[in-house]
Amino acid sequence: MSDLIRKIALVTGGSRGIGRAICLELASRGATVIVNYRSSEDAAREVVAEIEANGGTASAWQADVGDEEQVKDMFKSITSKESHGTIDILVNNAGMTRDNVIMMMKPEDFDAVINTNLRSTWLCCKTAVRTMMRKRTGSIINITSVVGIAGNGGQTNYAASKAGIIGMTKSLAKEVAPRGITVNAVAPGFVGTDMTADLSDELKEGAISAIPLGRMGTPEDIATAVAFLASPGASYITGQTLVVDGGMVM
Repeated sequence: MSDLIRKIALVTGGSRGIGRAICLELASRGATVIVNYRSSEDAAREVVAEIEANGGTASAWQADVGDEEQVKDMFKSITSKESHGTIDILVNNAGMTRDNVIMMMKPEDFDAVINTNLRSTWLCCKTAVRTMMRKRTGSIINITSVVGIAGNGGQTNYAASKAGIIGMTKSLAKEVAPRGITVNAVAPGFVGTDMTADLSDELKEGAISAIPLGRMGTPEDIATAVAFLASPGASYITGQTLVVDGGMVM
């Protein structure tokens, strides 16, 4: 499939897990992919190398997307005439967890998760739409979570950040729809990534037992959903949250 040829896609947190799978999927469909990372330079360059080995085009870009000035500098450089000149697709995937029950959660752990998950999404959306509005086209996909829909004990900070992304997605979709820009969210369920790798077998089995399809999701399951929302086939879809969870919270 090559429905994203000549599209420039920026994926935040694109060096590992779901972000890596998204980068590979978008590139396989013809997009030029910018792999954003904060600290995992080697992993980001491995993603770029894999894309190039498969005949695609990609580059790695270091920036802390929770920092306003770094976000501004990244977008300014990417959209300059000397670089890509524009951004057609933005995938806000950067995220983190710092789990604890609320009585034990430190304010800095709450702030860190909100900053990395929610504030970064807002900053990147705000900066990207400037370019997209001038072109009167563009696609933004925000990665949220089923935890933002159903909640989860020990994750008040993470749930707040992911629920906030859903509300932000709907509000921004209404703001920019007249300019031809679509804004949607993808809510993964229980997916096999670095975040879940350290869970005990007992916890994993308990989670899987609550999934009607009977298996843990894969990063590729999420990546194909993102690629669909970025494609021309989804041009009449905006303000929606696509839940990809095997039926866990239906």
